[in-house]
Amino acid sequence: LYESLLREMRDAAGDSGEFYTPRAVVRFMVAVTDPKLGEVVLDPAGGTGGFLVEAYGHLEKQCKTVQDRHTLQTASIQGGEAKPLPYMLAQMNLLLHGLESPKLERGNSLAVKITEIGDRERVDVILTNPPFGGEEERSILGGYPSDKQTAETALLFLQLIMRKLRRPPKPGRAAVVVPNGTLFGEGICARIKEELTRDFNLHTIVRLPNGVFAPYTAIPTNLLFFDRTGPTRDIWFYDLPLPEGRKGYTKTRPIHFEDFAACIAW
Repeated sequence: LYESLLREMRDAAGDSGEFYTPRAVVRFMVAVTDPKLGEVVLDPAGGTGGFLVEAYGHLEKQCKTVQDRHTLQTASIQGGEAKPLPYMLAQMNLLLHGLESPKLERGNSLAVKITEIGDRERVDVILTNPPFGGEEERSILGGYPSDKQTAETALLFLQLIMRKLRRPPKPGRAAVVVPNGTLFGEGICARIKEELTRDFNLHTIVRLPNGVFAPYTAIPTNLLFFDRTGPTRDIWFYDLPLPEGRKGYTKTRPIHFEDFAACIAW
């Protein structure tokens, strides 16, 4: 019932660069990132909790003992959400799926000084679809390096994600939805990409076909998969094809998890 309520509410999304992430995309990102019980999973732009719910279900299947269940309930799932309504919906979503005390912070995840993030704040896995197309206030930008300060929300989140991944000997990994501009932008965007490929292993990019996020945006989108074992040596690129006979996905004919089968096998 709650899942159908969230689906009905998604039509109100799309303002401020926000939109619903199709369940198939969420399932795919969680499946190939494959969080392990004992790891900490974070979504800093939690929305209504889709990534965290899917990660919880993925980890729950690994529980064999009472101690495993305790680890899952108390030390596995973290998130943040700035807006009050999605925050409330995410809390309820996680509770209904079995997480007894969700560690979901109410506030803008970008409002931290990323240069002060230490090992205690780092996590093993980050799964997220940060808002893009929006702009942040000047007060937020002060927490970022002077040569990488930008009002573009997606680029700020990418920097936050990079900083929040655990360092070796147990390097963290991330799966992130980004717009095309992140791949091809110049200036500040290029400097952020330089850091990403120099200090991280950006090993895979999956290009999503037209209409995956319809009707919220027509912006071409990509999935970045990277970890902290850098530098990047080879980037594998997969252009996800549309099913035969289709010109694009729509709200009424959305993408399905099965559409990722060839990519998962690859």
